[in-house]
Amino acid sequence: MNTTSFSSLMATLIFFFFISFIAPLSSSLEHHSHLTKHGHLRQNNTSSQQYLEITRPLPFTDLTPSYTFHILTHDFANTVGLPPVSVAYSSPANCSWTHVALQFNASSSGFQYDRIAAVWLDGAEILRTSTPQSTGNGVFWTVTKDVTRYSSILVNANSSLSVMLENMVNDIYTGVYHVNISFLYYDVKNLNVPLSNSTSTNRKLKLENDVFVDNPIKMGMNNLRSDSENDKPADLILPISGNGSGGFWFRILNESELHGQRVIIPKNTYKAVIEIYVSSHGYDEFWYSNPPDSYIEMNNLTTRRGNGAYREVLLNIDENLVGSVVPFPVIFTGGINPLYWEPLVSIGAFDLPSYDIDLTPILGLLLDGQSHFLGLGVADSIPFWLVGANLHLWLDNNCALPCEVQAKALDSSTPKFKIERSSNFVGLDGSFEVEMKRKSKFSSWVKSTEGSLTTKVSRELKFKNKIKFYQNGTEKKIKQKVEEDIEVRVLSDSGNTISKTKVKRKYPLTITTKSFPSREDGTRLMLSNLDHKWKEKKKSKGYSSISLTNRQQCSAWMVVQDHNVLYDGATTQQSYSYEGEAGCYSRVISAVNGKLMNDNADRLCAAPLTFGSFSAL
Repeated sequence: MNTTSFSSLMATLIFFFFISFIAPLSSSLEHHSHLTKHGHLRQNNTSSQQYLEITRPLPFTDLTPSYTFHILTHDFANTVGLPPVSVAYSSPANCSWTHVALQFNASSSGFQYDRIAAVWLDGAEILRTSTPQSTGNGVFWTVTKDVTRYSSILVNANSSLSVMLENMVNDIYTGVYHVNISFLYYDVKNLNVPLSNSTSTNRKLKLENDVFVDNPIKMGMNNLRSDSENDKPADLILPISGNGSGGFWFRILNESELHGQRVIIPKNTYKAVIEIYVSSHGYDEFWYSNPPDSYIEMNNLTTRRGNGAYREVLLNIDENLVGSVVPFPVIFTGGINPLYWEPLVSIGAFDLPSYDIDLTPILGLLLDGQSHFLGLGVADSIPFWLVGANLHLWLDNNCALPCEVQAKALDSSTPKFKIERSSNFVGLDGSFEVEMKRKSKFSSWVKSTEGSLTTKVSRELKFKNKIKFYQNGTEKKIKQKVEEDIEVRVLSDSGNTISKTKVKRKYPLTITTKSFPSREDGTRLMLSNLDHKWKEKKKSKGYSSISLTNRQQCSAWMVVQDHNVLYDGATTQQSYSYEGEAGCYSRVISAVNGKLMNDNADRLCAAPLTFGSFSAL
């Protein structure tokens, strides 16, 4: 295919994508999943482009690994419908290590859509990721994630590492994804090492041959949870996952489906946390922008992206709802407007966040030696969602055999739930709002060699989404806010507080899209803006607080004629700020029309951060 026809194809695809997100005008378009994403136009560069997800460096990034284990090299071409690629894994012999990083290196040339991918170790998911879109000149990127929390699996011999990346290659979609995966083992005696050993506290890009070159500061995992570096990894991890024939994730097609596994919890378990991975695709990829079905039906639209804009991942144990997650709206590199994500990908696109739910307060229901069904579902969902989980268990290995931890549920009432929906529209113009609140409290008493401890977990989740259509449906605005407050308290047998942790999260999202009427020459102007953020603070008794703010602001425009993009432009600005036990890190970076323009990083701690009502912590 020649360059002219290739560019025309890209322009047409981005036009269709933009129209589909505006929604009412998309009624004649076929839906797309992660296997049929729309591409984009930019092909001005002649060299391979590095793509970046901005996060903080790992505390041990600049240390020399005790051992590097290159475990997989594979080309993912026509892999649709195939099982994951699997290779043998064994922990390195004669190697002392305390921390492990997973390094995922990939590249592609030719045209290709963005794809979803995952890495599992013995069925336990350790990375969910996605790919940038290749536009013919080539892309490459690296994801480095701290996987120390999976140490109980990483120490094993005769294990299996599996990688899923469904891809399709033909005369049009020519990009093959070349993937290399390694484990880096570190022996870190002092957990609070600085974020970098570099003496420089500032960095900028330098221009070489008209290309901005990034100074060599290694970036680490997307630490969205802001976990304390002092957390001890679990003694046992039980995957709550599928059989692996189509990946170890569960595919959820509607709200009535509940997928999971039956497990028997060891009787010497004194702490339990479930970690949930989730991503949305197909008709629900942009679930936060979906209007209700009544709007689609009354306007005779054929789009199937409906069922409203509320989604919640639900965790059941047997017949009881014990926890839930409203996931951060990760946007893949073909999402909303593909021009935004070149070369800075959206928050979480390369390292999708996982979500922890503390199950310690319900151990009194689990430590009976019987099997219990742990099931995952998605409220109000339409096709499709990919979900999976890892059950992290801490075991009492110091008690005399037969070792049994005693536990008793003190309060395990059903979480309080309230949801309100409103809809008001005339023709293609109108507004839709949904507001949800969920509040829960769980507590239990656990007796082990750690002591007789009472754990209390309280959680409040608030969700609000509002969608508005203007100008006969050619203008759309989405405004969503998710807030979560969690408190975990551990009390001694005498009632004294041993530990207290408070976590507060916010992730607001605002998207606007506009399509102006045609002019005399048959062209139209399309505008879009996006503002999303992950903001979190964690404070533990006896430890310094951890704060994280990660925000992206994007804008783009296109002039379109006869389904072809004649001109376009895009700007993405991102600010990242972390302050915690390992020090401080901030970075401000921007990209214009696919090129990095400014990049400044700093490791100096600024004045104390303010975060809403956190003065009460």
